[in-house]
Amino acid sequence: MDLSLSTRTVGDRTVVEVGGEIDVYTAPKLREQLVELVNDGSYHLVVDMERVDFLDSTGLGVLVGGLKRVRAHEGSLRLVCNQERILKIFRITGLTKVFPIHTTVDDAVAATD
Repeated sequence: MDLSLSTRTVGDRTVVEVGGEIDVYTAPKLREQLVELVNDGSYHLVVDMERVDFLDSTGLGVLVGGLKRVRAHEGSLRLVCNQERILKIFRITGLTKVFPIHTTVDDAVAATD
């Protein structure tokens, strides 16, 4: 399966809608998107993972890298995920302590840093 990406702006946040699989083959596409957004001055990102079917360690690495990039600019990276199988990966790896994870895009956008 492929990876679909689209972006939109909601208030002062840039929402990256991700669909499909984030794995060793598709993660570089997501990495490029996040790097491009930060380079263009988008430092408050919301990654909407509601349509993600699969996430591996390479995908986790890309998300952590994105978080480091926005934090270097006093920014934030919030995740939107309500699928148990994806949330379990964040719990097992301890990344629930690193990423703010919300159930809806509206909640993520409304959250304050």
